[in-house]
Amino acid sequence: MSVFFAFLHHAAAFALFGALVVQFVTLRDELTPKTVRRLQVADMALGASAGVLLGVGLARVFFFEKGAAYYWANTAFLAKFSLFILVALLSIYPTVRILHWTRTQTLEGARTVKAIVHLELAVVVVLMLLGTLMARGIG
Repeated sequence: MSVFFAFLHHAAAFALFGALVVQFVTLRDELTPKTVRRLQVADMALGASAGVLLGVGLARVFFFEKGAAYYWANTAFLAKFSLFILVALLSIYPTVRILHWTRTQTLEGARTVKAIVHLELAVVVVLMLLGTLMARGIG
């Protein structure tokens, strides 16, 4: 069962990263109703993958692997978990803007959404590094 949860965790992480990349690339194009719809679909995929990633990740912490005591005492894990929460909070603004764009066909806040998506991608790369450190017992 542990292997299956590890697989789900990694699949969700790849899906989350892929959804962010789709948003990043789409935001480089001119924002039209078609590209805004693509952003909306990518945002839904991002939210779903983040939910799976969080749920499966917490299940792995509490029920599999090395046990909760190991993870909550590991600095790399705490930093990784904190940054994951940061990315989740950062993603609220783009989600609200994309929904607004879909309803009103106005593109207010596009520059801010682009900056946030760039920041989210950078933070996710740091998350990958922290995951590697954590898996190696560093932290």
